[in-house]
Amino acid sequence: MSEQAVVGPGKEIKLNFAIKLQDGQIVDSNFDAAPATFVFGDGNIPEGFEQAMLGLKPGDHVELTIAPERGFGQHNPSNVQVMPRSEFKDMELEPGLVVSFQEPGGEIPGVITEYNDERVMVDFNHPLAGKTLLFEVRIMAVD
Repeated sequence: MSEQAVVGPGKEIKLNFAIKLQDGQIVDSNFDAAPATFVFGDGNIPEGFEQAMLGLKPGDHVELTIAPERGFGQHNPSNVQVMPRSEFKDMELEPGLVVSFQEPGGEIPGVITEYNDERVMVDFNHPLAGKTLLFEVRIMAVD
């Protein structure tokens, strides 16, 4: 009799998921699309989400609570930077606007939080940093 496959390191997992805020607002979901596939430990999803799924098996459908430390980290005040307004010459700015910045390691997104004629405050924290998330997951297959 073969042992049923369970979620763990090195396993290929096929799943449907939804990431929700605590008020139920859906941030991301593939329940209405094809299941996603990833290899446990490949770095494609945050470690806290992986650890929460350890031991689940095909057919399991659960909702897990992911604390900020296990999801996208706490909001880090040092990731909020003030930049000269002159760096945004031809842009129509508004709070909440996401702007891509070229860095040596590639592009990183920043969110405009406030601005005036001289300065622009840009938040480089992940938009879900500091938030407790609900992670609904349905395991389709484990290989």
